[in-house]
Formats: sequence, C-alpha cells, structure tokens
Amino acid sequence: MYYIIFDFEWNNAYSHIVHNFMNEIIEIGAVKLDEKLNIVDTFKQMITPELTKKLSGRCKNLTGITNEELKENGIRFKDAFSDFARWGAGDDNVFMSWSNSDLYVLSGNFLQHFGNCKVDFMRNYCDVQKYCMAFVERDEEHKNNQIALSKCAEEFGVEIDIEKLHRALADCYVTAECFKRVYDKDKLNAYVKQCDSSFFERLLFKPYYITSLDSSVFKVDEAELACPKCGKKLRNSGEYTVQNKAFKGAAKCRRCHQTYWVFIRAKKTYDDVIVKTRYVEMNKKRARKINFP
Repeated sequence: MYYIIFDFEWNNAYSHIVHNFMNEIIEIGAVKLDEKLNIVDTFKQMITPELTKKLSGRCKNLTGITNEELKENGIRFKDAFSDFARWGAGDDNVFMSWSNSDLYVLSGNFLQHFGNCKVDFMRNYCDVQKYCMAFVERDEEHKNNQIALSKCAEEFGVEIDIEKLHRALADCYVTAECFKRVYDKDKLNAYVKQCDSSFFERLLFKPYYITSLDSSVFKVDEAELACPKCGKKLRNSGEYTVQNKAFKGAAKCRRCHQTYWVFIRAKKTYDDVIVKTRYVEMNKKRARKINFP
C-alpha cells in the first residue's frame, strides 16, 4: 500500500462540450510514499492543452509555465493519465491532494476527454488539507476555514521555497512533509473515502432548485402542508405559480379558519429532494377570493 500525493496545474479555457469555461489540466505532479512515509518514487508530466493553445495571464504568472515548455514537453491528456494510472496502480493505494479542488478538476477533465467522470484507477481518496487542519489550533470563528498549503507548512515548521510553489511536483513535496508531521494511521482512516461507482458523479453534481410545475422529480401538488398553528393538514387550492425559485400557492386550515400563502422550495441533491415550506397569513379580504376544491 502506498500514499500517492498528487497535484495538478491547470489553465482556464472554454469547452464546447460542457458549454462553459473549465480548468484544463496542463501538468501532473505526484509523489509516492510507502507505509513508513519514505518517498519511493515521483511522477511529473506536462500535458498539451486541447481547448486552447494560449495560456491565460493568471496561469503563467502563478505557475511560471510557458507555451514553449508545454510545446516541448507536453503529451496528450489521455496518454498522460494512462501513464499516471499505471504508475499509481494498486487497489489499496490512497490518493491524496491538498483540498478536493484537484479532484473536481480531474473529474471534469475526464468528462471532457472520456465522456464520463469516473476515474477508474483511483479506489481510495483522502483530502490531506482537511486531515491536516484537524491538527491546527484555531479559534471557533475560523476553525472551518480552509488553510493554504504555505500557511500549513509555516504552522508545522516545514521549510518551503516560495518561488517553487504552484508547480505540481514542488507542491507535492511540501504536502508530503506536512502530512508526515501529523501522520496518525488510525486518525487518517476516518478521512479516507472509497471511490465507489457514485463517488465522482456525486462530486460533480450541482444541487438545484426545482422550478417546473411539471417536474417528474418533485410534484408540488403532492406536498404535505400542515397548519403552523394547530398542525392539522391544510387544504390547498391546487394552483401554484413560481416566484423567486419557490412554488407559491394558497392553503386553508378548517380548524383555525385561517388561510395562508404557502411558499415551497424544493432543492434537488444527488440523493434526495430537500423541501422547505414557509407560511404567511393571508388577510381575510384576499382569502375570500380564493376558491378551494
């Protein structure tokens, strides 16, 4: 079993497949640690960009990567990740990165190049940033804020060369040193996730509010409504409109003789639909104009 710490550098470019801008990976860096945390191998590969031949100013300034370097040393994305998959092969290996942003980018790039987001060679994953944060003392207000790699290295007493940061392999070395300082196998197990069939789909899934009255995912007419005063089931008018990403309708409580405006928000997540309902008392004059079946 090995710990494989990887890092990517990327360039923002427009994809005609996803019809949006995406971060296209242009460099892979990785270090392989054995169970005694010795670095036993490294991996480095430049990738020729396919979405655009021009690097953004931000990418060049942050990484120092040039178009000439990519042209001289870059290979196709599929070839690069075929090599990386062979290099990192092993069902028990744990892939690790500083925050899961690299994982998002990797899944998006696989979707772009292979038509699906499943990274087959990755069976186990750990967000090493999240793990290391558990060992950094911070006040209650900032305890959940993400910490930069350079800041973590400073906290743990890891020497770094600022000029070499934001190159894939160099960042992996710094991440590895931070990881070594707080390594605890038992504690680490809680942060390792199995990359099952839904892992990458779940990662890329973007929750959204359902706003269609004809949605097959959520039937607003079937939503259960309860009086906020007595808890009795409300009788709804059966007519809804969409307002500010919420379904707006009217409902009446026979016990309390009160009519309400009802606002229902239905949010689709990967696994479920989260429904939140808000009630606003309707004045009697307006209520008399509502027809209830």
